[in-house]
Formats: sequence, structure tokens, C-alpha cells
Amino acid sequence: MSLFAFSPEACADLARIHGTPVFAYSLGTARAQWRRLRAALPERARLAFAVKANPHPTLLEAFAELGSCFDCASGGELTRVRALGIGPGRTFYTGPGKRTEELALALAHGVRVQADGWEDLERLEALTRDPVSVNLRVHPMAGIKEANPIIGGTGPSAFGVDEEQLPAFLERAAGLRKVTIRGLHVFAASNERDAGSLLATHGYVLELARRLHERHGLALEQIDLGGGLGVPYAEDETPLDVEALGRGLAGLLAAHPWFAGTLVLEPGRFLAAPCGVYLSRVVRVKESRGVRFAILEAGVNHLLRPLLTGQPFPVRAIGAEGPLRSATLAGPLCTSLDRLGDVQLPELAPGTLLAFGSVGAYGFTEAMTPFLSHPAPAEIWVP
Repeated sequence: MSLFAFSPEACADLARIHGTPVFAYSLGTARAQWRRLRAALPERARLAFAVKANPHPTLLEAFAELGSCFDCASGGELTRVRALGIGPGRTFYTGPGKRTEELALALAHGVRVQADGWEDLERLEALTRDPVSVNLRVHPMAGIKEANPIIGGTGPSAFGVDEEQLPAFLERAAGLRKVTIRGLHVFAASNERDAGSLLATHGYVLELARRLHERHGLALEQIDLGGGLGVPYAEDETPLDVEALGRGLAGLLAAHPWFAGTLVLEPGRFLAAPCGVYLSRVVRVKESRGVRFAILEAGVNHLLRPLLTGQPFPVRAIGAEGPLRSATLAGPLCTSLDRLGDVQLPELAPGTLLAFGSVGAYGFTEAMTPFLSHPAPAEIWVP
């Protein structure tokens, strides 16, 4: 998997034509990533693109044409997916704090709700006239240990119903007249590139589902395994072996013949990250007490992820040559938090073009663009 969707020459051309700073995306790369993952998975697995990764209408339309489902985490995302005109059954609504009007919107358009707790079930019971099937989000007691707690690990969590609380919860939910739990939703990893680790968690989820089926009579149509499919952000990082993941999922399904329903995966980063680059120029270079700073046209107001995770995006200095030196990339904001990482780059000068790779996910819409009222970056799509 390439960390950059465009060659250095193409990056230079895009910057010359469209100016900087700019996000540039390759639709061909996004489509190829979706097709590769779809081909690797068992037939009973469904792909639901996590809209939060990149909600741009152009990308959503491309995935919809490929037959993708969609995982939405807000009423705004539901509205974006609704504009695609896809049929019912291809949209899921997830989140720990759903508002009543958002639940009503989901019901009106045949969206499968991933209930996060009793409040979701109670309000759906009051809102609906007809029987409704939902998935219940479970916060498991075991899972992948995250280097950065993006999802929250196995400690206290705002997400879902704690696994140990399920018996009492299911007994209470059995008293509902119109809302029935017909699926499970477990999201226990973020940016995991080891297929074995993902499969260990998925196996745990299927075993949990089996116990709930046998002990509580839970009739499951769906088991949503969440996202967490990772991508590399450095040249020395190994990409996720999606073929191994697919073989492992097929094996898990074979080991659980009691389950005749569908698996759902919610890849966001895996599908979208490789398609994007961000282009920005150096404004000035300075040395401060032994540290070389390159100050760019924009910083965390356009790329927030390095501040949240401590890991920079992969970066190239387009056209720059010479030995690599350490450089701290800083933005123009009046805060010392405006850092895009400590990286190795050739000699830099005002006007040097930098290309950041793998920014097709959690780039433009994750950032704090309004802060200090700097201009918003352009977004362009290349077939």
C-alpha cells in the first residue's frame, strides 16, 4: 500500500494548478481499496463505510455505486447518506448520544439503529408504530490494547452496554413490545494492522454472541464487528493483510454454524486514508536552541491527527534534495500545540512544497479549521 496517492511530479502539478494549501484525492485509489477489501472477505460480510472518516459527497457517491453500506454517527451524516438515494437496509446509525429527532430520522428512512443503551431502546419504543429490529452495542471485557485510546480499550467507556451487564439488560429489553434486539455491535479497535489481533477480537465477539444466543435466546440477524482496520503511516510499518483477515473471518463463520446471519465491518480509515494527500508550502524556517522549525501555511487547523495521536502523517519535500535532517513542522497558529510532527527532511526553504500522505481519512473534517480564522483549504478530486 502506497503512503502517497500521487507521485511527486503530480503533487507539484496539483499545487501549481490549484494553489496551496489543498487536499487532493484520487477516486481511483479509493475504489481500488474498496474492491480489494470486498474481494478478500466472505460473501456474508457487508462493508459499511464509516462516514466520519471522510464524509465528502464525491467519495460517498463512489462507494454507493460499488454497493457499499454506510455507518453514520450523527444526524448530519444520515442526511448526507440519505442524499445518495440508496435503499433501506444499507445504513447504520451509531453513537453514544443520539438525539430523539435523529432516532426519528433513522426510523423514517429504514436505518438500522445501533442502540448504545436503554435510552435508545426506550425512545425507539415510543417513536415507532411498527416492529423495529435493532443492534445492541456491547462494550466487551476483552479486546485489543490500543496505543492511543481512540475507542477506549476495555476500561470504563461511554460506548455501549458493559458485557457483564448484558443478562439484566436483555431481561429488561424483553419487555419491550415493538423494539427487538436482533444484532450485536462491538467496536473494540482503532487502526490495527495485525490481522491476527483483529481476528482474536472477532472470535471473542462471536463466542459472546453464541453464549447470548444459547442462554438468552437472542436471535441474531447481524453481528457488526466494527472498524479498526488500520493503515501504515510510516514506510517501515507493515500494512494489514486483508486476505488473511478474510480467510480468518471465513473460518470463524464455519466454526459458528448456529449463526446464519451477516457480518458487518465498518472500515473508514482503511478505505479512505490512502486516497488523499495534503499539500502545503513552507512559509519560513528558523533555528531555536538547536531545533530546526519549518513553519507552514497551516497546521493543526488543517491536520489535527498528529496532535491527537503523537504520530505525524508521512511527508515528502517535493523537489528538495540533500541529506535528511530533523525538522519540527509547525503551523501558523498562535499556540505551541500547533505541531505536525518531528520528521526527517532535506534542507527546507520558504516556498518548499510539502506533501502529506494518507490524509484521505481523518484529515479535512477532523481538523479545527475555524480556529484563528485562517482560510479553509480547497478540496479537489482526481478520477
